Parts: sequence; C-alpha cells; structure tokens
Amino acid sequence: MELLKLFLESSGICTDSRKVKAGDLFFALRGENFDGNLYAQSALKSGASYAIIDRADLIGSGMILVDDVLKALQDLAIAYRDTFDVPVLAITGSNGKTTTKELTAAVISQKYNPLVTSGNFNNHIGVPLTLLSAKRENDFFIIEMGANHQGEIDQLCKIAKPNFGMITNIGRAHLEGFGGVEGIKKGKSEMYRFLAKHKGQIFLDNSDEVLKSLIPQAFKSVIGYESDRFSTSVSNDNFLTFKYDDEDVETHLFGEFNIKNIAAAIAIGEYFGVEKNDITFGIKNYVPGNNRSQMAKIGQHVVVKDAYNANPSSVDASLKAFFSMKSELNKGIILGDMLELGDESEAEHQKILELISENVLAFKIFIGPIYYSLKDKFEGEFFENMTDAKSSVQLHMLAEPHLILLKGSRGIAVEKILES
Repeated sequence: MELLKLFLESSGICTDSRKVKAGDLFFALRGENFDGNLYAQSALKSGASYAIIDRADLIGSGMILVDDVLKALQDLAIAYRDTFDVPVLAITGSNGKTTTKELTAAVISQKYNPLVTSGNFNNHIGVPLTLLSAKRENDFFIIEMGANHQGEIDQLCKIAKPNFGMITNIGRAHLEGFGGVEGIKKGKSEMYRFLAKHKGQIFLDNSDEVLKSLIPQAFKSVIGYESDRFSTSVSNDNFLTFKYDDEDVETHLFGEFNIKNIAAAIAIGEYFGVEKNDITFGIKNYVPGNNRSQMAKIGQHVVVKDAYNANPSSVDASLKAFFSMKSELNKGIILGDMLELGDESEAEHQKILELISENVLAFKIFIGPIYYSLKDKFEGEFFENMTDAKSSVQLHMLAEPHLILLKGSRGIAVEKILES
C-alpha cells in the first residue's frame, strides 16, 4: 500500500493545516463547515511531505488524489494496525467508558507500554488517528469506542480489530440516535458480535444481567468477573474507598458507582498478569480530569465536576452519590440539559427533577431549554441558556461556601459557568 509506505517514512499524520510539522502527511478531511482540500497547499508550504485530497480540481505538486480522504485515513489505520501483534482492548458503553479506559491504562501501564485513546478520540476519525499514533514500543492498545447510532461500533471494530473487548454497561444514552433502549443494546453489542466472529475474548461483569443477555449464543471466550466482590465506603474526604482482598484502597474518585469501572480495570489487570501491588498503585494514583468524577476547590466552594456528559442513567447515579456525601457545607446543584433523548426527553428530565425534589438543597439551578420548559412544575431556578444563568450562579458563588454538583451534556458545557 503506497500510503502505508509513505506514512512509515513520514513524521506523522496531521488533519489541521495550522498544526503541520515538517514531514507530516496531511489528510484533507471535510466537515460540515470546512473542506480540508482548500488547505492542502498551505499544509505543503508548512512542511507537509504530501497532502491527501479527494478533489481533482485542486490537484497539484505534492498531492495524492484519492476517492475519499476519510476512507483513505481509515484504510491506512487498518494497514498500520495490522503491523502490530499485541493485545488490542476495545472499551465501549453508555456510561463510564472513559473512566474505565483511564483506570485500565493506569493499571496496565504498570507492566506494559500501552497506546491509549487520548481525550475523546473515540469516533470514526479519532480511532484511526489513535491507531496511527502508535509507536513500535507500544505493546498493548486500549481503544475507547463511542457511538450514537447503530453500525458505528461495528465500523470501529473493523478498523481497530480488537482481540479483547468490554462493554461497561447499557444505559439510557443517545436514545434518539439508537432508537430507544433496545437500539442501544443492539448497537453496543456489535462489539460482542465482532469478537465472537473473530475469535476474540470478552470481559464481562457477571453481575450485569443485561450484558450477559447480549453475549452471542455458544460463545465461550468470556472472561467473567464480579464487581460486587468489592465492598465500598466513602472516606472523610468523600472519595470512594474499596476493599481489595484485605486491603483498603482509597481512590480520587467521586461516587460509589465508580466501583464498576474499578472492578473492570482490576479484572483486566489480573488477566494480563499485573501484580496486585501494581494494580493497587495504579488505581490509588489515578486522578480524574476533564470534568469526570472530579472533586475540585473553586474559590471557597467544593465542586464535584462530573460534567463531561450526561444522560438519565449517569445523572441519576451522580445525584444519588452527591446526596449521600458527608459534608458540613450546604449543598447546591447546577444541572444542564441531557441531550439526544428524542421523544423521551421531557419524561427523562421530569424524572430527574422528581428525584431532586425529594432532597433538601440550598439552591437548584437548571440550564437549557428542556429543563426550562418544566419550570412551572418544579421548584428551582430555571434558565434557557448559560448567559441567562450567569448572574444567578455568580451570586451563589459569592455567598457562603457550598458543596456543588455540576452535571450536564457536552453540548451544554455547564462547567464553563464557573470559569469566570
């Protein structure tokens, strides 16, 4: 394959002409509001060795014309992945997939030198770019896969070719794109079917009956584990603590629901021969970031930043964990809309508001048009957008110290309300 040869001789891959380094291959991807083909010449001037384009009218020196730049990128990733003979673990799920990926990486890195999905590079572009960032010294791949429509997980599996896989759970996320809960089950379990077809192995939490029901019939290559083998408690600092055999392990994670993510990482580590002390070390020292199960001091307030994304399952779990937290501070919540729920949207938001109404809080702030449409039915402060909510949030931040939960969908980016 000509592109593979050129890639192996290059400095790397770039899809942004402003970030080209000397010797890069520039892939002129298209988006809703941009056409990378228009920046191919600029990329070459900045030092790219070649520009891969799919518009014949723009062809010039140093450019390689293909039928579809995205498919060329994906095909290159497949070809490059095939040059590695290493464990490739794919992780997906409605909730917890990124935290599970990060915990697994913290454990596996005690023995291996893993390639790990960076940030949210978990889609049809991010997965190929992740694979193409692999170095020869990487002896383990941990690939996160996200999806909001059926067929996407299967496509990502065909690109990454995992030989191990894990679904963290099936929750009420992306209901609109998947077409309901049954659609979510069908879409996420594409990973199971891929692994069954290609003689891979599945890590399965035996306490999850929904996931067990999705295992293809007669498929025997299942590595089972029990997430309920670990007893949990909450430390005085409100961090999750669990008992691993006879040892109490304190984490930097908020919420007892995270024990399922920890149990997955432990099961993977144990299977791949990571020593128990090293597993414990990896989990103890993992500090969450990027607004996922994070606890932070902002001014005089303690803020639980679990705001990277939100769906009914994750919001329910976060709220229950937050309500059970020990604190002398009064509690407040700032919630943003849960997106991509389709016809279930109003009903799911109403369920969350009903749960909140059962608890005493110093303040309740809800941001987004869906919550706003329910303002006459529930107590609290309701705002259509972040701009409208800003002054109210600032007043609360100037008041006495509070323990505050931030939670909302990525499209709302509710964490930005505290940035100024």
